[in-house]
Amino acid sequence: MNYPTSLNRRRWILAASSMIASPLLSAQGNDRPPIRILIGLPPGGGTDAIARYIAERLREPLGQAVVIESRVGVGGRLAADALMTAPPDGLTYMIAPNATPTFQTLVYGSQLKWNLWRDFAPVAGLTSYPLGMAVNADIGVSNAREFVQWVKANPSRASFGTPGTGGQNHFLGVQFAKVAGIDLPVTPYKGTPPMITDLLGGHVPAGVSLMDELVKHQKSGKLRIIGIFSEQRSELVPDIPTFAEQGYKVSSGDAWTAMWAPAKTPPAEIARMQKALQAVLARPEVKEYMMTRLSVFPHFRNGQEMAKLQREELATWEPIIKSSGFRPE
Repeated sequence: MNYPTSLNRRRWILAASSMIASPLLSAQGNDRPPIRILIGLPPGGGTDAIARYIAERLREPLGQAVVIESRVGVGGRLAADALMTAPPDGLTYMIAPNATPTFQTLVYGSQLKWNLWRDFAPVAGLTSYPLGMAVNADIGVSNAREFVQWVKANPSRASFGTPGTGGQNHFLGVQFAKVAGIDLPVTPYKGTPPMITDLLGGHVPAGVSLMDELVKHQKSGKLRIIGIFSEQRSELVPDIPTFAEQGYKVSSGDAWTAMWAPAKTPPAEIARMQKALQAVLARPEVKEYMMTRLSVFPHFRNGQEMAKLQREELATWEPIIKSSGFRPE
């Protein structure tokens, strides 16, 4: 199979979107209605690309059409709102990063229409991946220590971009600034693509994101990745040091992407989707594509493993967020 180059990724996403959104049934002749997968983050970003790639490959093992439905806004909250009100009939799911269930719950709490444990059923974990910080190459730094020195020398220019506020990217940057003893304000964007555009243009000196876009632009010489927030170096980017090994002990483990269903979805339907997802993620060509083109690991976890992971992550981040003093607008 010939995959699109990274430079043509957005063109490929649009083409895939058009193809997936067409409610055609598979050749197996199953007459069930299409399955909807809700996506809450902008087209062109990492989560959207992961979801569309997986969704297209679910058609064969499910024997059923799969439709991507974008409900973009408020850090994925609109997609979660739609999932909460969807019938629990096995025809509607949501793919989202951990930022949606974990950080929306911890930051916005009572403002949410939904409750993570009451309204959603975790179906499966799909991917895991490191998050990193990159800087515009023109500021002339190549590692975390040099960036800290640059921030101290250029306080009026210092900030870091994130694809929104109140998410893992945001709080990793806050933690880094705290550990480094620097003043580093956050500049929020409505998704990753506009943040990357401003980072490339020098309108923001640094940004926190997943590796896909950062690696591509580091290869072109426009960005420099100064560290990742994982506990150990990642196989995806083995040449990039962790912040901890550079003297800044900031780590939260890897970020991840998963699928949820409405609460009370029949266990048989969830099991059917889990089996299809596990089959897709086990394919060698899927692993190769995800690692080389999307800079993520395919990482299947079942529903019980996902529930355990969610509880652990909530427990880890709750004191960090409280101590940060962040208050949503």
